[in-house]
Amino acid sequence: MARKRHISRIVVMQVLFEREQHDCDLVEALDRNLEELGNGDTEYAHQILTGVIEKESDVREAIAKHAPDWSLDRMDPIARCTLLVGAYELLCIDDVPDAVVMNEAIEIAKDYGSPESGKFVNGVLNAIAHAA
Repeated sequence: MARKRHISRIVVMQVLFEREQHDCDLVEALDRNLEELGNGDTEYAHQILTGVIEKESDVREAIAKHAPDWSLDRMDPIARCTLLVGAYELLCIDDVPDAVVMNEAIEIAKDYGSPESGKFVNGVLNAIAHAA
């Protein structure tokens, strides 16, 4: 199950990134990306995407609060989208330990973002986790 959720987190990050680039049907993009990567937890991916969209202003506010020297617009897009997923999980999902959420987000940021994305994501999510 852990691997499936990892893939689901990657897919949601990709959909959020795609949304930033152009208008798209989020559910269609999610399903397409799940199919391309394969073996994702479809239900969990839909839960995260729906949750991020529904709670986006609260999640963005938490990120901004814990990254005070960085506006969301200034952040690397991959780091920003990864933070949206990770912060949502930390703030709104109780069945996943904070350490797991943070480790997953850090790995995704390292794999898909800039060389500094992993450290940045770690710092922001760590601050959110300790404040929650």
